[in-house]
Amino acid sequence: MTEKTIRQKLRPFSLLTASMALACATTSAHAAQDTVPATDTQATTPSGDAKANNTKKQDAYNHEAEHGFDVTHVTASPMNVLHESIGLSRMPQDAMHTPQNVNVVPQVLMQQQNVKSLDEALKNVPGITASVGEGEGGMAGDQFLIRGFAAQNDIYENGLRDFGVYARDSFYYDHVSVIKGPSSEVFGNGTTGGAINIVTKTPHLGNSYQASFSGGSGSYYRGTLDVNYQINSTTAFRLTGMGNENNVVGRDYIYSHRWGIAPSIAFGLGKKVSFVLEYFHQNDNRIPDYGVPVVTPTGGIGYPVTERGVKRTNWYGTTYDQDNTSDDMITGRLTAKVSPILTLYNDMRGGIFHRYFSASQEACSNFSSGATLTNNTFNGVAPSSTCQSDYLSGNAASAQVARNGGVGGPEPYRQSDWSIQDVFSGVAHLKTGHIRHEIIGGFDIEYVTDHRQNYAYGSNRASTSLLDPSPYVPGLTLGDCSQYPNRLVNIGNGVGRKCYKDSSALDVGFFLSDQVWLTKNLSVKAGFRWDHWNSTYSATGGSTATPDVSYGQNETTINPSVSLMYTPRSNLMVYFNWSESTTPLSLYVTNSSEPMTAKSQSAAPERSRLYEVGAKYSAFHDRIGFTAALFRLEKNNSTQTDPTTGDVSATSDQERNQGLELSVSGTLLRNWMFYGTYALYDPTITKAGSTSSKQGGQIQYVPHNQATAWTSYEIAPRKPWNMTIGGGITWRQGVWLDQLNTNRAPATVEFDAMVAHHFNNNWKVAMNAYNLDNRLNYGSLFTNRVTPSVGRSFLFNISAQY
Repeated sequence: MTEKTIRQKLRPFSLLTASMALACATTSAHAAQDTVPATDTQATTPSGDAKANNTKKQDAYNHEAEHGFDVTHVTASPMNVLHESIGLSRMPQDAMHTPQNVNVVPQVLMQQQNVKSLDEALKNVPGITASVGEGEGGMAGDQFLIRGFAAQNDIYENGLRDFGVYARDSFYYDHVSVIKGPSSEVFGNGTTGGAINIVTKTPHLGNSYQASFSGGSGSYYRGTLDVNYQINSTTAFRLTGMGNENNVVGRDYIYSHRWGIAPSIAFGLGKKVSFVLEYFHQNDNRIPDYGVPVVTPTGGIGYPVTERGVKRTNWYGTTYDQDNTSDDMITGRLTAKVSPILTLYNDMRGGIFHRYFSASQEACSNFSSGATLTNNTFNGVAPSSTCQSDYLSGNAASAQVARNGGVGGPEPYRQSDWSIQDVFSGVAHLKTGHIRHEIIGGFDIEYVTDHRQNYAYGSNRASTSLLDPSPYVPGLTLGDCSQYPNRLVNIGNGVGRKCYKDSSALDVGFFLSDQVWLTKNLSVKAGFRWDHWNSTYSATGGSTATPDVSYGQNETTINPSVSLMYTPRSNLMVYFNWSESTTPLSLYVTNSSEPMTAKSQSAAPERSRLYEVGAKYSAFHDRIGFTAALFRLEKNNSTQTDPTTGDVSATSDQERNQGLELSVSGTLLRNWMFYGTYALYDPTITKAGSTSSKQGGQIQYVPHNQATAWTSYEIAPRKPWNMTIGGGITWRQGVWLDQLNTNRAPATVEFDAMVAHHFNNNWKVAMNAYNLDNRLNYGSLFTNRVTPSVGRSFLFNISAQY
């Protein structure tokens, strides 16, 4: 199988991408303009609909808002996120009345920043970092960590898990919620650091037509479309679409060509029984970026080679590298208000995910002659064996980077997954005597299966220069299992060179909670979730030098949660939360290189525990929201991924992250919006259970300090000479890349800005600038490599709304 054949079969339809972008630019509809602050007679909802606000409101706690001390008359800022919904039936309260720290990225902020992906949206949330592909599996896609703990299986959409391994575009997002801390009582296994829930755009009553076109640095071309059509008094249809082509400023050869579509229809709008049916498809052809290697002097601290003079544009892949994904999900959400005290929900999703992945994992190391990296050796000598010593000793021109990875991989593979999940829940409001209750209960069933077919190159991918790499490898051929069985990636723990890897997991869960109001202002919520997790893994075919293997794991877990809430007014809450979560080692079926081994199939799951106390205050007629949270997060039996072998193993490490998180968002003055967050962390390895961890060291990827800020001001609104100007900063202190605290990534500081002008109520032009000082930052992190972030870039946007 040749490179040309692979590309012909797998390259997405670039013409379709360009056509959609052109159609979006020339249509009479256009993209949503920035929401302006609502006045005292009009409040703006998250979906952009204006509603009368001339009645006194009560919250879910039957408290009337108490604002007698406020003198301003501006209300309901769209930047104040405290009254945004979490976006799932199992957490029916808004962010204000949820007893956990919740960061929400609102629609108006994403519009002003011209956010184009989930990764860009989450830059506004402190405590989130991204990791690159690892080991022989080369996970890539969206791989996030929350408060330093893996969350690659904790991405949800409208409360249902998104199992796919792909880079998510944000064209159909309404807002994004990040629920911090263990939440297994709600979501099931996982959620050590928290959960990410995407709330999508859904049909609403009334007609609207929106579209936009963007173009700019890095040959960036993007078109989006959002049309809502009311069919009758209770039925509406909505269609969102996207076409996107771009290179990455500051990185050679890296690009993404993608398109997506998300139609949905809603029945029973405004009625007691409603049903929303949604379909999502995204096709993406991109180049995986494994970044640049970290070099470590003897006895010193390792830093990325780009900190020592190597060009930030250097990419160490080959022309064979591709990450092609095709993702489809269909979702049905039923809501039935059975009685004034009982509402039932049933949410179901099915997903099919296809992927072809081929990446070159660079290695710049100091191995001895005859190192055991079989597929990296030439006549017994690894080409990267003197890479670091050559570079650090002044012989940089001779430094060679190997591209076959630590175990002769990752070699290319084709991945096919499908999943199904159904969550049935009920929310009941009732009284026992004078005591009120909110009872939430239901069950959750999910099944996911993963099938991978490995390919192999007929020869080694030759090493390349550290200073001046070349992606071209003449004469390299790619074959299937039968052609090169002895050159397949060498899976660790004696599994050997296998052709097929198959995994599956079934989780059956039951959850129940009860919030009891002891007084009008004081309530206690207690709940638990019971889960039974069954997973299998097998590696078959390929080389006959080792036998086929098959492993299995069964786990039954119970995760409790207890919260105490004091709400003297609807706009103020003080809370305490204690909760636990568990993460079986075999949880990451679709996005882990090797879910189980003979040893790890009997390993105990990770166990996490959260203690959090916080306060939330929505001030000045909901104009500004303030949050503060003190937390302590403990994790036992931590897992690690070996950067050389890709093995996922239990380490018996004990980790603790504790700290303070603050946020403020809303309208400071009329026409002046602000969104800011700050996090102070003390991430500590309290017990080193393996030689790869440092007792008392700092947890990898977690900074001590992190902050974001964004502000915008609208000059002369509704005047012909109107203008909106805005800007912000993202700052993350330097972090350790490994548990031994020997490799480090420096601080990230990024300045962004925007300017916009409205021609009338329908048309808008805007310009966004990113990384204004062209600073060398690092977005995705891993133990021995990092990926430089985008360089200085500009994006022009024209949009319309009718």
